[in-house]
Amino acid sequence: MTTSLGQIVPVISGKGGVGKSTVAVNLAVSLARTGAKVGLIDSDFYGPSIPTLFGGGQVVPDHEERLIPPVKYGVKYISLGFFLRHPDDAVIWRGPMFNKALNQMFEDVNWGAIDYMIIDMPPGTGDAQLSLSQMVKLSGAVVVTTPQEVALADVRKSINMLKKVNVDVLGIVENMSGLPMPDGSMMPIFGSGGGERTAKEFGVPLLTQVPIDVSVREGGDAGTPVACGESPTAQLFHSLAAQLVSILDARRQAQPGLKIVN
Repeated sequence: MTTSLGQIVPVISGKGGVGKSTVAVNLAVSLARTGAKVGLIDSDFYGPSIPTLFGGGQVVPDHEERLIPPVKYGVKYISLGFFLRHPDDAVIWRGPMFNKALNQMFEDVNWGAIDYMIIDMPPGTGDAQLSLSQMVKLSGAVVVTTPQEVALADVRKSINMLKKVNVDVLGIVENMSGLPMPDGSMMPIFGSGGGERTAKEFGVPLLTQVPIDVSVREGGDAGTPVACGESPTAQLFHSLAAQLVSILDARRQAQPGLKIVN
């Protein structure tokens, strides 16, 4: 089956807890604010958080029994979380079940026309990442990290994994880069400069550095992503989206006619 879903960009991290899902949601919302048609797949099946970050959602079948995804803030999104009997139920799957469900996220959902498909990946370098790289043609990946070495050590593994499966790294997002202080300084709670050093090491852009901001947490808990507003942190995500569009446009001009093959 050949489907045109625009540019497919997974958002990945080497380990959990670095804000990957938060970055994926706010990136998707920021892309939608540009007028683009945006989809978001929550493929972190063992910890689906997109329904919480978007304030819920419900899928319904169309006349062909394909799923119509909910739309919020201009983003169409789908998550395994919609299909759990209870939101606190654990997903206990082996690889083949994961692969089948991921494929259904592409084939069994009525996405319509999409310009940018963002995929919130589970952390690590396991079966999910390998399956996705073999399932669809990826435009490149955005890597999320915090500045501390314990996160960067796993990020380096993730980047090396992407190289082995021929997926380019579009850039690095350093999240929780510091805590803004009343005097205007930045307290480096998780260290400083780690994202920039890693970007230089691998020759990829450092796309943005997002500070610790209580409004990000509040917006995520309330289902209203911070990128819906115009705060300084929201502007960082808007800038991230603009950079990503620029990078992808340049790559598309260099490689015209890219298509997704399922």
